[in-house]
Amino acid sequence: MERENQVSAKPESGAEWVGRIQEFVRQNREEIILNIGRLVAVPSTEGTPEEGAPFGPGPRKALDEALKMAREMGLSVGHQDYKMGWAELPGERAEYLATITHLDVVPAGEGWDGDPFVMRRREGWLLGRGVADDKGPSVLCLYALKFLKEAGVPLRYGVRALLGCNEESGMADVPAYLAANPAPVFCFSPDTAFPLCNGEKGHCGLEMAGGPFPKGRILDWEGGVATNAVPDRASALVKADLKALPQREGVTLEQEGEYVRVRGWGKSGHAAMPEGTVNAIWLVGSYLLEQGLCTPEEKAYLEALEKLHRATDGSGLGIAACDGRFDPLTVIGGTMKKMPDGRFVQTLDIRYPTNTGGKKLEEAIQKAVGAAAQVKLKEDAEPFYIEVDAAPIRTLIDTYNQVTGSNEKPFTMGGGTYARNFPLAVSFGPEYPDLQLPAFGGPMHGANEAAQEEGLLQALEIYILALIRLQQLEF
Repeated sequence: MERENQVSAKPESGAEWVGRIQEFVRQNREEIILNIGRLVAVPSTEGTPEEGAPFGPGPRKALDEALKMAREMGLSVGHQDYKMGWAELPGERAEYLATITHLDVVPAGEGWDGDPFVMRRREGWLLGRGVADDKGPSVLCLYALKFLKEAGVPLRYGVRALLGCNEESGMADVPAYLAANPAPVFCFSPDTAFPLCNGEKGHCGLEMAGGPFPKGRILDWEGGVATNAVPDRASALVKADLKALPQREGVTLEQEGEYVRVRGWGKSGHAAMPEGTVNAIWLVGSYLLEQGLCTPEEKAYLEALEKLHRATDGSGLGIAACDGRFDPLTVIGGTMKKMPDGRFVQTLDIRYPTNTGGKKLEEAIQKAVGAAAQVKLKEDAEPFYIEVDAAPIRTLIDTYNQVTGSNEKPFTMGGGTYARNFPLAVSFGPEYPDLQLPAFGGPMHGANEAAQEEGLLQALEIYILALIRLQQLEF
């Protein structure tokens, strides 16, 4: 979906604020880092809904802590049924600008060098679940409002720092918010990379189920902690004799009575950027298939899964697609689980360009796997795109380039952010192009999730200046 923009721009640059912004960031540096640690300390994966905690106690506790933090800064706060909260500053007009981040996180998973919910500082980096996605950026947005308030920046438009609680597992927080509140005239989401993302691929989730196999050899099979992440660990329990099985790289074998536990050890990463990852589910599945550790019925399902895992561009399933505007389609298998009814269910996460769609993909995958598996579309969100010459886009990209001394252009991506849910919104940082993670750090959704301290602080400068400049636009 392509979004129109009627926004006009004024020439004010906001340059008179640059020195004050830099001094504010310098003075608040340690407090900012401390407050990121406060949020990381709250395990906030989605849980069982409770009274006053629609997405479970973890996200609710994280929201409470963030709102407490905002009140400590002298900001007004509110929430929509604890599904989404906000801190805000009033403006001259009823219309408002917004940032939007999220306080929920994906499960920690395995492979961490320390407690995922105790933030660590190492060689200029922060380590912990959520430092990059998206608790670190949430704190930055609160401090952006703190600067606007303390510096007395004139606000034509009010500014809200929206704090979501369900981004990682459905974004059910946004419809609840928009049903009770007017949409911001413009919104940016610090939940990706700089310089600026003005378009996101479509995103659909599917399930590929096989079985049940009442006389099967595979007793159990599980892997992955989130549907939108490539799993680095998986295991299956199969009836076999350990002595008869060969060793293979990426796989370990353990005898458990008359069964063998086959474990796969892969490399995790975000579903939208699967290049370089190794899917542990298929390390297990391919071993079972190669060694014949399956009945004919199970073999058919494994062969269907092989078409999925053969390539992350979807070519194994016949769904490869590219439209020239976005990067090519990607597909990964996120989680594998044996259900109570005996079926094995593999989830699929697909990021697709404009020349295909969820229903079309469901039909194509079902055709590719035939009777060996049942394919079901579970969720689907269309692509969106905003032209690069729209005034808010120019404002943000020019701000980024001025602060960093760069000459970058907007990009499109496969990741899905809150931006796709608003009439006029983009994702904007805080990660930097070509920034290399240290050997001890990991990516968003991975073990040892890392964020560079200096990068986060520079992002705060960018966000403050951008919010000042956006005040000069006519929406």
